[in-house]
Amino acid sequence: MTLRLRKHRFADDETLMMAIVNRTPDSFFDKGATWAEDAAFERVRLVVEQGAEIVDIGGIKAAPGVEIGAAEEKARVVDFVARVREEFPGLVISVDTWRAEVGAAVCEAGADVLNDAWGGADPELVDVAGQYDAAIICTHTGGVTPRTRPYRIQYDDVMRAVLDDTLAYAERAHAAGVDRESIVIDPAHDFGKNTFHSLEVTRRLGEMVGTGWPVLVSLSNKDFVGETLDRPVGERLLGTLAATAICASAGARIYRVHQVEETRQVVDMAWTIAGRRAPARAIRGIQ
Repeated sequence: MTLRLRKHRFADDETLMMAIVNRTPDSFFDKGATWAEDAAFERVRLVVEQGAEIVDIGGIKAAPGVEIGAAEEKARVVDFVARVREEFPGLVISVDTWRAEVGAAVCEAGADVLNDAWGGADPELVDVAGQYDAAIICTHTGGVTPRTRPYRIQYDDVMRAVLDDTLAYAERAHAAGVDRESIVIDPAHDFGKNTFHSLEVTRRLGEMVGTGWPVLVSLSNKDFVGETLDRPVGERLLGTLAATAICASAGARIYRVHQVEETRQVVDMAWTIAGRRAPARAIRGIQ
C-alpha cells in the first residue's frame, strides 16, 4: 500500500525512520537533553542530516509523572512544530499526543501525522485527523489509562488482541474521514504489555504486516529489551537493533527511534536479505 502522510507519499518498498524529539524535561532516555527549544531544534537538524524522513515531537513523557494539561502540552509543541515546518518543508512532522485539542493545534501549525500512543483514549482524535487530512498511528494499549504502567495485564492471545484493537481503530479512523493510505498500525511494545507480551508481538509481527496496513514499531531502548538482556536504559542499543532486525524481516515500514543511522543500516540489511530492497551496489564477482 502506498503510504501518504498528508502531502508526502512513499512507495510500498520504502522504509522510514521516525526520529524521536522530546520536548520534555524528564524523558526516560535523554533525560531532558532536548527540553530547551534550541536543543530540540538542533536534534531535528541532526536527524535530518542522518536521513530521518519523519520527526516525532512529544510534549509529555509516557511514564507516570507530573500532570501535564492540554494547555501546557500545546505550549511545548505547537510553536515548535511551526518552526520545524518553516525550516524543513520537506520533512514529515509527527506529534505524539492522544488529545484531540492538541492534535488540532499541531495540525494547524503544520504537523502531518498524529501519533496516538494511547490507543484512542480520546475518541475525537480521529475526527481531527480526518478534518485536517492528517495521517494517524493506531496503537494497541489494552485499554490502559494514559501515562500509567501496565500491571498484571493478561491476554488469552496477545497478538489477537493487538490485531482486533488496531484494526478496529483503523476502521474508526477511516470512517471519520482519514484516507486509507494515511492509516498506520502499531503494536505499541511495552504499552499495556509485559515483557513476554512484547516479545510475542515481535515474534509474530508478520501477522500485523499481513493485514495490509503499514506497520510502525517503536522498539528503541524499551523495557522489554532491558529486561530480556538485563541492561539499563543506556545499554540497550544492541538489543534494540536485534529486535529491529526481526521486525524488519517481518516487513515493518516505520521505525520510531533514538538512533537513526544504526537503525537504518539494520533495516536496509534485513529488507535486502528478505528481497524487498536491492543492494546499494553489487559489483563483487562482476567487475
